[in-house]
Amino acid sequence: MTDFTGGNVPLMSTWAIVVAGGSGERFGQRKQYLALGAERVLDWALRSAAEGTDGVVLVVPADAVDEPEPLATFVVSGGASRSGSVRAGLSAVPDDATVIVVHDAARPVPVPGVWVRVLAAVAEGADAAVPAVPLSDTLREVGGGTVDRARFVAVQTPQAFRADALRGAHASQPEGTDDASLIDAAGGRVVVVEGDPANIKITTPIDLSVAELLCR
Repeated sequence: MTDFTGGNVPLMSTWAIVVAGGSGERFGQRKQYLALGAERVLDWALRSAAEGTDGVVLVVPADAVDEPEPLATFVVSGGASRSGSVRAGLSAVPDDATVIVVHDAARPVPVPGVWVRVLAAVAEGADAAVPAVPLSDTLREVGGGTVDRARFVAVQTPQAFRADALRGAHASQPEGTDDASLIDAAGGRVVVVEGDPANIKITTPIDLSVAELLCR
């Protein structure tokens, strides 16, 4: 495990779950398998996860589970939803893991500082730590007026969790757009740390072009 902490955070047994189980319906194809430079999108995310943790569980579509993935410790088949896929990943994380980081394969740009901050926040006592960036666009409610964008942030991954808190939040098999929302629902303490504007999520072909520039 690479020391992302700079020596200021106690050693923890840290595992990552990289979620790459999407069908690519909105994108038009499985974006996680598209070329990004000399590698695939998911390879970039896997490498960041492997450098910052003791092991990586890669969650993929069912028809890709037998494909070799040398950057992953384990490869498992995803569920019918994002939350279901995270639970599939959790089943492969060793019981003695103390911290689990969940990262989207669709965020390939290396952002080591973000990994440092989420891990440090959990080491300091948070149940969960999520990176976020300020919003730059005006927000308007559908059918209503504008809202104060200063009250909101855009949440990213990687998100770090106390392993027992994440397992507990998933115990009743709830659904959520991310895992921090499940910690919120379970009454846990979620800390927001500084994200990185370069930590883009690939949702359109334009995003892939931007990622190619950022990953050079």
